[in-house]
Order: sequence, then C-alpha cells, then structure tokens
Amino acid sequence: MKLSQYGYDFTPEMAQYPTINRDDSRLMVVHRSTGEIEHRIFKDILEYFDEKDLFVFNDTKVFPARLYGNKEKTGAEIEIFLLRELNRELRLWDVLVDPARKIRIGNKLYFGDDDLLVAEVIDNTTSRGRTLRFLFDGSYEEFKEALFALGETPLPRWVREKVEPEDAERYQTIFAAKEGAVAAPTAGMHFSKHLLKRMEIKGVDSTFLTLHVGLGNFRTVDVEDLSKHKMDSEQYIVSPETAEAVNAAKRSGHKILSVGTTVMRTLETVTSTQGMIKADEGWTNKFIFAPHEFAVADAMVSNFHLPYSTQLMMVAAFGGYDLVMKAYEEAHKEGYRFGTYGDAMLIL
Repeated sequence: MKLSQYGYDFTPEMAQYPTINRDDSRLMVVHRSTGEIEHRIFKDILEYFDEKDLFVFNDTKVFPARLYGNKEKTGAEIEIFLLRELNRELRLWDVLVDPARKIRIGNKLYFGDDDLLVAEVIDNTTSRGRTLRFLFDGSYEEFKEALFALGETPLPRWVREKVEPEDAERYQTIFAAKEGAVAAPTAGMHFSKHLLKRMEIKGVDSTFLTLHVGLGNFRTVDVEDLSKHKMDSEQYIVSPETAEAVNAAKRSGHKILSVGTTVMRTLETVTSTQGMIKADEGWTNKFIFAPHEFAVADAMVSNFHLPYSTQLMMVAAFGGYDLVMKAYEEAHKEGYRFGTYGDAMLIL
C-alpha cells in the first residue's frame, strides 16, 4: 500500500462541533462479509451485539496541554504544547514550542498573570521540540494545579481555532480516568451514560485499557512507501483484569469490539503468538496498515479520519481497503461529519 492511495476530498468544515447528545451521532455500519453498508444512529450500535460480547474502551484522560506565555526580555508571545512529563521531581516536560526558531537553551518563558509559572529551556532536541524545567517552589500538587489552570483544551486547530468552554467536557470520553493524553480517543466520545446503562441491561460486557494518545498519532506521513514510516511511541497499560476479560471472551467465541484505533493498536501490541493478549505496560510505536492480520477484535468502531492519516490506514486494513474507501466516498455523499467531532463507522 502507498500513501497516495489514502487521499480524498476533505474540508475542515465537515465537523466543527459535536452533536448535542453524544449518542445521536450518525453510525455507518459496514459488513465485511457482504459489502453491505447501513445508515444508522450511534445509539443503535447495541443491535449488532449480544449478551457476553465485549466492548474494549480506552480510559485515557485528556489534559489541558496548550499554554500561552511570553519570552523573557523581548516579551514575544509563544505557545507551548505539553507532550509528556519527563520527571515529576524536577518538573521536566517534553513540549512543542511555536514559534520555535527564536527559543534557545537557557531562555526563560513566563506564563500567567504575575508570571505564575516560569520555565527554563534546558534541551533543544528537534526543530520544534524542547525540554522545559518549570521553576516552582510549591508542592507537586500545587504545581500541577497551576499548570493545568493555565492550560487550554488541546482541540486540534483544524477543527476550530477558538476553543470554547464546552470543549473541556466534550473533548473527553465520559469514562476518562487516567490523565496523560494530548488528544481524545474520539470513537469513545459517542458513548453516553444512557448507552452504557443499556449495554449493562442487555448484558454486553465492557473492559478498559489505557493508551495515552500523543501528537505522534497525528504526525504527517511523508513517505510514499508506508513501510518506511515511523510512528512516535505512546504509553499503554493493560491490566491483568482486562487481559483476562478479553481472553475469556475470545475463548468463549463472543464478539470483541475495539472502540477506536487506539484500543486496536494496544490490543495488537500485547497479543501473544497464541492469539491471546497479555497484561503489560510500556510504550508502543506499532504502525498498522494493510496487509495486517488482526488477532483479537472481531469488530471495530471508529470516526471518519483525515486523508493520508495513520488512523485511516488502520481502519482500511481492518475493513478492507476497497470497502472502506467506498464507505468513505458514500459518507461524503451522504453528508456524514468527519474528524474529531464527526460521526462514526462500525465495521463488522
């Protein structure tokens, strides 16, 4: 498969705001065995699953990763995007800086009224990346409170330039629990409390793993030969309880639904040669594109992803390239909403 095979007409206006109710998004249902495509509402998803089938969710939680500040002496405005915490005690963070060209090692950056937070640039690793040490005398809890109070919900710029107060809650799943993501696992955002309750009543099981979504998931693929693309690593955690739930469902022949590409990537990362998964935690840079033999999930639900994206490549590998690209073409024609706040596709 080549990069050029994953293009289609896309405009950012295809979904700038989410639906009022999470489970009122549209749901395209794609049947791999027949090629049939159905048009439903997301809350109908339970009609395709039975008692003891298993939904696997990602419970990562997005933190307010975007900060605005000023450079020392010049007062030049800068934007910082927090990527990951490197050292809790030393207050070290891996960040992106914009504009990056004038930020050098030793520079101090100031954030908030009365310079509530001050950071020093201590490493210059890439053209945009930096390591910052925040200079803060209080406790770690006070530091995190100050940092996140100054931060903004990291809604992707292509969705909307202006972040609104509602985004803090809406750009998050309702089961988000473990802080660490700079982007939301969007397939999970369609699930409402009411829908989870209906799952429980029907007897459809659920379990959770964690993959802290990083910006690397959205890095542009700039090589035509996909085998030469390198994914950035993202941290994952699969508990013994989750591994047992997935393996029990697999052994008993019940369907396993991967809720999103982040769940699928994690499941495929921790799969053993016997086709079962193991409890584990670490970092994965697994890049899934066709041809790929999926070992765990029988079904997958995912948003409509951007052209040339690694997420689209994974979905096409799972659903079949021709069928998925045909479904995207139909979604475009039928007015489906694409991207972060868009509609969803269920592949069976």
